[in-house]
Amino acid sequence: MNLGDALPAVRSPIPAAAGQAWVERLAASECPALTTRRKRREEQTGANHDPIVWVEAQGANVIDADGNRYVDLTSGFGVAFVGHRHPDVVAAVKRQADRLLHALGDLQPSDVKVELLERLCGLAPWPDARAMLSLSGADAVTAALKTAVMATGKTGVVAFEGSYHGLTYGPLAVSGYAERFREPFRAQLQSDVHFATWPEQRVSVDAAIATLPQDWSNIGAVIVEPIQGRAGVRLPPTGFLEALKRTCEKNGALLIVDEIFTGVGRCGAWWRSVEDGVVPDVICVGKALGGGLPVSACIAREDVMRAWGAPDREAIHTGTFYGDPLGSAAALATIDLIEREGLAHKAATRGDALAAALRAGGLPKVLEVRQAGMMLGLQLEAPMQALTVTRALLEHGYLALPAGTSADVLQLAPPVTVSEAQLEGFVASLRDVLEEL
Repeated sequence: MNLGDALPAVRSPIPAAAGQAWVERLAASECPALTTRRKRREEQTGANHDPIVWVEAQGANVIDADGNRYVDLTSGFGVAFVGHRHPDVVAAVKRQADRLLHALGDLQPSDVKVELLERLCGLAPWPDARAMLSLSGADAVTAALKTAVMATGKTGVVAFEGSYHGLTYGPLAVSGYAERFREPFRAQLQSDVHFATWPEQRVSVDAAIATLPQDWSNIGAVIVEPIQGRAGVRLPPTGFLEALKRTCEKNGALLIVDEIFTGVGRCGAWWRSVEDGVVPDVICVGKALGGGLPVSACIAREDVMRAWGAPDREAIHTGTFYGDPLGSAAALATIDLIEREGLAHKAATRGDALAAALRAGGLPKVLEVRQAGMMLGLQLEAPMQALTVTRALLEHGYLALPAGTSADVLQLAPPVTVSEAQLEGFVASLRDVLEEL
């Protein structure tokens, strides 16, 4: 087996001497709150939660500073959908680096920025799309929230309990994932945000819509994830997004769909919302788009984007590195790769097969397997259980993430290139870990 589709090989403690040295340097220079989090998790689970330190990655494999080899079932928070360091993406970045690293943003763009904008607009579900490029998912959400205000003249937003849109000020205000994220900054956050209950799949659509506000006089947007990721891969009832769009249209609000995790093929289609039968007003995309480099976008219909007007002075929303040449080249290569190799369809079929294997396995302590494409959530029995399970899986050589506000969900988002042998090894290791709890 080559690096990329190899099985795990963990031959030293996690972390061992080299890794521990990096962790100590990290603790001496990083914001202390992040180091404290690791100590708190150790107190909660009784296990060491010092991280591994990545030094190399290829395909679905990660190598740490101690030489251990892992299978990454997180795709680096969903970024490496096409696999880490895909040769096509690397080649595109190298070619771009040989001729242009940086341009003059919105004032004097690079050619690859223009090409990426054209490709994104061509992938959008409207014939007249327009886009704004940025770096992070939070950047894209910020642009979407601003766009809604410009287009509707209304500042209020409906968001959902459990939602996660980013931690910069605009996205933080509409993220319902955890109150503790917003509390220290509440006085500085947008206050006109209405958090509706996120409907579980068994809830009727009518009951779900009934939790929305009654007064829409100042509500200009609803922002929603097609599937809540960080909250535990929570799928809404069938037809919910369609009903949400009808409600927006009735009340003069825009539907912003956050496809940062679910889009670009991860859930079996370019856009999960469109696959669900909905054409949003605004789409946010990021994570997998850059194939490993930071690039994101806010995409909308032309009439919505025209609300920004035509300022005769500086652009009122831009950034120095938005649409940078390296990220644009990487994104173009990633889009080409997904289209050429049919990776969205592959994610659908491979994700279905993995979910079926997990359900058929009769895994102890797993109450439910939720899945859409290569985005899966395993509901565990008890709060904090996912912290213990992910650490134990790490010892077996598999990277997975805890999810849910109570850390009771095991979240999986493998690269679509992960091998069958790697997935089979994971299912076997997961069974061993769960049986030992």
